[in-house]
Amino acid sequence: MGCPSDNAQAIDQSTFWSEGSFHWNAHRVGWAIAGSCTLLTVLISFVSVLKHCRNYTKPSEQRQILRILYMPPVYAIISFFSYRFFRSYTYYSLIEAAYEAITLSAFVLLLVEYVASTAVGHSAEGALARKDKTTLPIPFCCLRYRPSKAYFIYTLKWSVMQYVIIRPAISIAGIICQHYNALCESEAFNIRYANLYLQLVDFISISIALYGLILFYDLTKEELAGRRPLAKFLSIKLIVVFTFYQAFMFDVLKNHVIHGTEFWTATNVANGLTALTICIEMIFFSLFNIWAFPWNEYQVQRGQSHTSVWRPLWDSINFWDFIIEIRSEFAYFASHLRGRHPPTQPKLGRAFGVQGGGDGLRGTTSPLLYQTREP
Repeated sequence: MGCPSDNAQAIDQSTFWSEGSFHWNAHRVGWAIAGSCTLLTVLISFVSVLKHCRNYTKPSEQRQILRILYMPPVYAIISFFSYRFFRSYTYYSLIEAAYEAITLSAFVLLLVEYVASTAVGHSAEGALARKDKTTLPIPFCCLRYRPSKAYFIYTLKWSVMQYVIIRPAISIAGIICQHYNALCESEAFNIRYANLYLQLVDFISISIALYGLILFYDLTKEELAGRRPLAKFLSIKLIVVFTFYQAFMFDVLKNHVIHGTEFWTATNVANGLTALTICIEMIFFSLFNIWAFPWNEYQVQRGQSHTSVWRPLWDSINFWDFIIEIRSEFAYFASHLRGRHPPTQPKLGRAFGVQGGGDGLRGTTSPLLYQTREP
């Protein structure tokens, strides 16, 4: 049996202007508020992005920062469209969730750059060489690890980077299932529909990614002092937490406090409230990001010309560094699974993938792209 529709059969045919006057109702008031908040979020984020682009002095760090700064406007724009075209809400929400994976991956690569920059010669070995063997955070506190081993850094980065593969794949699968009426978000715990299984995979994947981020932060909090790492982390996770729990709250209130109308079901109204609150909240997150990711840390020195905006923008939307990073981790683990261990252990700098990492490699314009050292 197919999933029951979340949309009402009747469609509102009226417009903003009818019978010589404005025709306002609750939905259109929310539409105007959502649009205004989205526009304000885009303008605030545009200023922050422009400042970083014009002072693009550390590309290895700032390309990741730009990707994170895009998060509030991306969420606001998609939420506005999901409110406006509420009958297709599920498609928009799945696309929105996929961008979370990009920001989490950008964040961990940004932390890697921060940590490596604290050591002499931008060397990852120097940054973590003094770390002793220690225990994992809860709930695996009975296990111990050695941070100076390359395999640990490979595993740590992969714990986050796997989400940039799995979350978009979940969104694509969800869109396909929704098209064939097999997703059924309204029946969240029904084993007959795909939503339960996709949510389970998503929960496991993001739990691993967040555990990896927490572990990395706990390991490197001394090196990250002065870089506002907690503020940067919260700028991402608070968006995720807010969107998740308010969606859950509105879903609980559905059919109890929230009721449907002639043109909108209770599910439509709950989804609309979720989208509207996201549009409003993104204003504050875009302002928070200005403080969490200050552009003046990278300010062009007096007498130097400002950088062009086009290269930074291209760097930020060119995800080839993600592909290189994921490929290198696949290659490392694949070689070990096949029993083809390298004659010497890979250096920690190679595992980190940063400039100055050694191992016979040197950085190019991107800290994650390498070329062989010329003889």
